[in-house]
Amino acid sequence: MNRRKFLRAGAALSGLAPFASGPLNCLCAATSAQAASAPRVVSRQKSGGNIRDYLSREAERITDHALADSTNAAAWRRLLPEKRRQFLEMMGLDLWWTEHREPPPVTVTGIVEREHYRIEKLAYESLPRLFVTANLYVPKNRTSRAPGVLYVCGHSKDQKVHYQAHARRFAELGFVCLIAETLEAVESAGFHHGCYREGWWHWYSRGYTSGGIELLNGIRGLDLLAQRAEVDATKLGVTGISGGGASSWWIAAADERVKVAAPVCGTATLFSHVHDRTIDGHCDCMWWINTYRWDLANVGALIAPRPLLIGSADKDGIFTIESIRQVHAQLGGLYRKLGAAKNLRLVETPGGHSYHERSRTEIFSWFTKHLMGREVSPAQIGDIDDRAEKQESAETLRVFVGGSPPGNRATTVQEDFFAPPKPPEIKDPASITRERERITAGLLEKTFGAFPAKPPPLDLQIEYEFEEDAAGHRFGFTSEEGWRLHGQLLYRKPLVLPAPAVIALRSPGEGRWDTRSFLLRMNVPSARIAFEPRGIGDTAWGEDLNWHVRRASAWTGRTLASMRVWDTLRAVEAVRHLPEVDSGHISLAARGEMCAIALYAALLDHRIRTVFLESPPATQNVASEKDGRGPALEMLNCLRITDLAQVAGLLWPTELVFVGNTPATYQWAEALYHQLGAPGRVTRVDDVGKWRPG
Repeated sequence: MNRRKFLRAGAALSGLAPFASGPLNCLCAATSAQAASAPRVVSRQKSGGNIRDYLSREAERITDHALADSTNAAAWRRLLPEKRRQFLEMMGLDLWWTEHREPPPVTVTGIVEREHYRIEKLAYESLPRLFVTANLYVPKNRTSRAPGVLYVCGHSKDQKVHYQAHARRFAELGFVCLIAETLEAVESAGFHHGCYREGWWHWYSRGYTSGGIELLNGIRGLDLLAQRAEVDATKLGVTGISGGGASSWWIAAADERVKVAAPVCGTATLFSHVHDRTIDGHCDCMWWINTYRWDLANVGALIAPRPLLIGSADKDGIFTIESIRQVHAQLGGLYRKLGAAKNLRLVETPGGHSYHERSRTEIFSWFTKHLMGREVSPAQIGDIDDRAEKQESAETLRVFVGGSPPGNRATTVQEDFFAPPKPPEIKDPASITRERERITAGLLEKTFGAFPAKPPPLDLQIEYEFEEDAAGHRFGFTSEEGWRLHGQLLYRKPLVLPAPAVIALRSPGEGRWDTRSFLLRMNVPSARIAFEPRGIGDTAWGEDLNWHVRRASAWTGRTLASMRVWDTLRAVEAVRHLPEVDSGHISLAARGEMCAIALYAALLDHRIRTVFLESPPATQNVASEKDGRGPALEMLNCLRITDLAQVAGLLWPTELVFVGNTPATYQWAEALYHQLGAPGRVTRVDDVGKWRPG
């Protein structure tokens, strides 16, 4: 029976079982024995996969399943505490959050007196030396404590100047209004657009989003309002547009002191962001690290049943009206279950991404009703006065006249907000087993949570055979729905079959024969397999698409690197069922950025015999190219759990072979191997052809 007939007769595999002896066997049910018991003839499937279709499909699944677990009011109440904890975690605030906080330190640099209100020019520290510039509008002639409004700014250049008419109108209506600028404001000069503009893709690995900092700044702004003698701390609201609209969602969801919220032009489904590519126009602050694969309706569920007015324009180029209506409809179902349908409202206005007289007056009326208990119609309440002569100058409203204070963390908070974990202390084989189990569990939840829970059949097929400088064949299998991937098996005769196998991961953009040449230089009695994870070879897409793919992937709860880890695990299982291969003796090999993929795959698989690493990256805590090209090493939250050199050490006793230039960070892994001793082994060679089995 030749190889093609063998596979068609008995190995039309029905699932993946790469972790049968490890902690992940719950992901997959089928084994090779089960597959052999139900043979079927399969025809060759089409090659490849389309990354845009895939990401749109995964985003749609998330959108369609938003609030699926809030089946009734009791279920929503039961889930609420854990959901809020998850949200704070995805915003990166889980290690910071505490219910017991001192009011933020406040520095008032000047006061502007006007007939009906005064403006305090101030800065508050949301974290030590992290200054938030703001103006506090305090109405005069009050007879009691007033409701407080936090106005959070969008991405305008001079934010508190640009949006001042809104804060002024709130003060004229009797509210104390704090208008707080973002980290990226002129006076702060911090960074919002890390992945978007700077190439700081490692934000995803660090579990960092600038939206989390704006959430932190907003919560501390509420702390400031709550401790003011002029403010009734039981009556607080939040509103803003664009980036401020998004922050209004975040702050109201995280902090139950917010009694009413009105996000404007900051609403859409994840499906729309990805499928319509509106994500390409959005700052990194507009989404969270999507560990648990949420959509915006899940965030809105944390606000329910409190009054929520969604203001949106019907021709907004970055928030489509159809997706806005879908979010409203999803939340509408929940609000009805909670008996609070009247507390949710959608206000649509004509035109593009902007306020409209209707949205502004509806908000003023909404806040007056829910924070003051007075019914004043939008027509009666009055709009802002945006006449030029009524506006204060930027100089008048400036907080830091002499420039930003020394040591202001606004420009560095993305680096010092948290510290990656140190390498674990391991004393013996028992302790490394415990540490490996802990790290693996954390990665499966926080980094690889988007791995398919029910993977499709592998449908492993040999597509054609060859005999050139080496004999072998090309094979294909299904990694994930929509992804048909390929490998090429090579061996030199005479080789006793089944033989050990080395799977080498092809690299993005490499030459046609680079991996084949790398494999054939190995002087080992093994079958050699060149494998193409998604985005490489048959499934490659143009590098100009990488910027979009890397951002859209992260918003759907995965990254390009984590998808390639899954592909590699599936490839290992497929190879285990090739008749030429000794399934108990499989190794992995990779070069450059693909070493990260090989390391994590080996950690999760638990049965890899040797890992060859040629010029591995020193760390995942590193930036990449601004345009999305270059190494794609990021994996969600991984740097909160581990890093590449630590993963290498945790592979003990799997043999490690370092080829060529190896960064100093891997000295920890080498020292650990030497400490634990046999059967672990570490080898350094300057060329892979010089390695010999131990």
